[in-house]
Amino acid sequence: MNSPNTRGVSRSSVVFAITAVLLVGALAYTSIVMSGLQPPQSVQQLQKLVTQLQNENAQLQQELASKTRFSNLTVMGIDPVAIYQQDNRSVVTVEGTQVNQLGLASVLGSGFVVSFGGHYYIITNYHVVQSVVNATVTFWNGDSYPAKVVGTDPYSDLAVISTEAPSGEFHPLTVVSSSGLRVGEPVVAIGNPFGLSGSETFGIISQLGRTISESLAGNFPIADVIQFSAPINPGNSGGPLISANGTVIGITTAVVQSSQGVGFAIPSDTILRELPSLVATGSYNMHPYMGIESVDMNYQLAQLQGANVTYGVLIERVVTGGPAAIAGLRGGTRTVTVGTGQYIIGGDIIISMNGTRIVNTDALSTYLEEHALPGEKVVVGIIRNGQFMSVTLVLGTRPPPPS
Repeated sequence: MNSPNTRGVSRSSVVFAITAVLLVGALAYTSIVMSGLQPPQSVQQLQKLVTQLQNENAQLQQELASKTRFSNLTVMGIDPVAIYQQDNRSVVTVEGTQVNQLGLASVLGSGFVVSFGGHYYIITNYHVVQSVVNATVTFWNGDSYPAKVVGTDPYSDLAVISTEAPSGEFHPLTVVSSSGLRVGEPVVAIGNPFGLSGSETFGIISQLGRTISESLAGNFPIADVIQFSAPINPGNSGGPLISANGTVIGITTAVVQSSQGVGFAIPSDTILRELPSLVATGSYNMHPYMGIESVDMNYQLAQLQGANVTYGVLIERVVTGGPAAIAGLRGGTRTVTVGTGQYIIGGDIIISMNGTRIVNTDALSTYLEEHALPGEKVVVGIIRNGQFMSVTLVLGTRPPPPS
């Protein structure tokens, strides 16, 4: 198949040739008319041909312009215009008043409509609705309605809300599995940055399986997060991250301040996994728990500890009575300074989970979130005193999130 540029040159050549024919024909016809002679049959045929070519020229020019726009829009296999026209009606603005230690503050975020169990719900971030009163949702057409929180999970920064709006206001999006995503795939984000409703941005998936920290989740990481390059800002939180075919693959949740193109989204697999429980019980309490405090291994820590691996997760502390302590995993014994940080070394180094290589904390958190549940047994591969060994551990359930 020819490239868009090749097609553009070909169309331009055709338009130029037709224009030249039109010019020659017009000059010949004008010469005959100015001489005062009656146009012969052949000239009448020429006039008919000129008219036909004029019509074809106009059609080709219109097609060329259309093809040029289409080529620009479908760069990297995605059409942001078509996605926006299809999905924007599903994105809402979430507003309310947050009650905190300093008093009252206005909050603003995004959300999107889904259909579940024969009802319409709105997915957003937990941090958008946490401690919010007088919440409202505003649809794409400006219609606003009171909203109430149905379910929340601070550990995934997810929330489900509902509103008593007419059915015609709801345009649910399709949420698909994020398990097959690849780095480099194009995505768009739709939301309400700084209250600028219905804003769309474009980018790619920059990385998968990240973890991010959120104060509302205590000291636990939010796992299996998508990193993407589409610009987002305050107010985008809770909006959909959308694939090339217009389906939801994540929910935008955070941005690194003062960064350029470093945004994060909770993957759609987390939404699909938690939505039934959030709707039915108002919460989700199936996050697996090991009961450790840890850091990523690196070359410097390996040298200080005398370890023969530079990857994995170094256990600094084990929680007394927690799953790791019961299984016999060990924390560190002495504190060292590396650069500007202090670390507790001498503990076990986790390098695998059920045979899957664990490179760092991101990999450990992502594996547990995707493949394990509380009460399940996992085989933890560790390095202890320079030797590999396996430890069987029964996972627990995370304690209740901070209020």
